[in-house]
Amino acid sequence: MKKQRLKAVALTTVLSASALVGSVALADQTLDEILQVSQAKTTLARDSQKRIDRLSQETEDLLVQFKQVNKQVEDMRVYNSQLEKQIAAQLAVIKDLDESIENVTVIERRIQPLVMRMLDGLEQFVKLDKPFKIDDRLARIEMLRNNQDRADISVAEKFRQVLEAYKIESDYGRFIEAYRDTLEVGGQEREVNILRIGRVSLMYQTTDTESSGAWDPTQGAWVELDDSYRSTILKGLRIARNEASKDIMFVPVQAPEAAK
Repeated sequence: MKKQRLKAVALTTVLSASALVGSVALADQTLDEILQVSQAKTTLARDSQKRIDRLSQETEDLLVQFKQVNKQVEDMRVYNSQLEKQIAAQLAVIKDLDESIENVTVIERRIQPLVMRMLDGLEQFVKLDKPFKIDDRLARIEMLRNNQDRADISVAEKFRQVLEAYKIESDYGRFIEAYRDTLEVGGQEREVNILRIGRVSLMYQTTDTESSGAWDPTQGAWVELDDSYRSTILKGLRIARNEASKDIMFVPVQAPEAAK
């Protein structure tokens, strides 16, 4: 009886030990599974964090790009606005130029006849004026007439040349001048010194100073002067050549006429 009881206790102990071993094995298996699941979650969390970090960086990069593009768009808007103003100004200039071209065409048609009339008047004036440097002055007018037929010279330049000729003629009345020329004196050609006092008086004196004369507009000819003008003309020639200081001179002039 006692042996049976011992056997039962032993059997119970064995069964308990087996159960304990089984429980420990089951516990170890469950812990491994928990650790594996935890590791998997950790891996998933790490991967998720990497994706989150990558998406955050991409978002930040996109934000920076957006700001840059937005700044470029704003700059382009300002630039386009400025270009529109410039284009509008250029269109206004083009319009003004078109109108100016049309006006120039009209002006050219009016200037050309005016230039020709100015040359006619200048030529008539020279022929009626005292005959100093007459060949040079008429040659200048002839050159200006020939220029009117040249296509390589603009109308503005032709007009400027005529105005320059008028200025030259105007300057003749402001200065005194001395130069050599050849005149008929006493029935023969003589080399003379010409003295021009503006347009007030035009005189000559032979190179040997023996004969002197002056232009008489009323007669349209040279008239001989007496010896009293000899020293005066010599003095005037020296002044004109800057060989003597300026001084008062008594020269023959045309008497004023009453207006008609």
